[in-house]
Amino acid sequence: MDFGKSIGYVFEDKKWTNKLLIGLLVSIVPIVNFALLGWVIDIMRNVSKREPLPLPEWGDFGDKFVKGAILFVVGLIYSLPALLLTCPLFIAPFTRGDFSRDGQQAVASLFVGTALALSCAIGLYMLLLSFLMPAIYLNFARKGTFGAGFEFSEIWRIMSKNLGDYIVAWLIIIVVGVGVTFVIGLVAGVLVFIPCCGWILSWVLLGMAGVYIMAVFGHLFGQIGAEPPGQEMTPTGL
Repeated sequence: MDFGKSIGYVFEDKKWTNKLLIGLLVSIVPIVNFALLGWVIDIMRNVSKREPLPLPEWGDFGDKFVKGAILFVVGLIYSLPALLLTCPLFIAPFTRGDFSRDGQQAVASLFVGTALALSCAIGLYMLLLSFLMPAIYLNFARKGTFGAGFEFSEIWRIMSKNLGDYIVAWLIIIVVGVGVTFVIGLVAGVLVFIPCCGWILSWVLLGMAGVYIMAVFGHLFGQIGAEPPGQEMTPTGL
């Protein structure tokens, strides 16, 4: 894998500024922002085909939106266990009982202990899900169907085939996300002192940074999912 390429390829495209700006505009509109996920899928496919400039255009917006909407639903289904675990955290404060002071303290301690345990369980599950989702995206990129998000044997095959590279790519995208956000955050912190224009520019930079991180994500895992020449990803369901 060429990890450096994933970080720098965006800037090799002469239209990278326009493409990231469009991505920013798409990302801030609810529902419409599903298309950003579809754009990432196109990056994965372009990388698998070894396109010299894999950063996609924003044409075929409807196709990108449909792919992104499917992935959103798939992600929501996978997130259901975590969502269900949060229910007791919201319900418990509204439950009332006629307890003595000692009883109230016991109930409060039980709630705090349960909340900590559930929070840890939710955090671990979401961490595991963040590790699993790239393989789900890759399988979807290949097949283009809703069911591709739940083909567990194929998803496992994608992960295990190049497990070392997969783990490194997952760690790199975390580091890139934290690093880029930190640097842009510092720049934005300076720009906010410029009246009006500074606020707008800092917001634009932060938004474009988010789109850039997704572009890096798409390239990294596009490399993971690339098959030998002649066997590149070919969508069958869209």
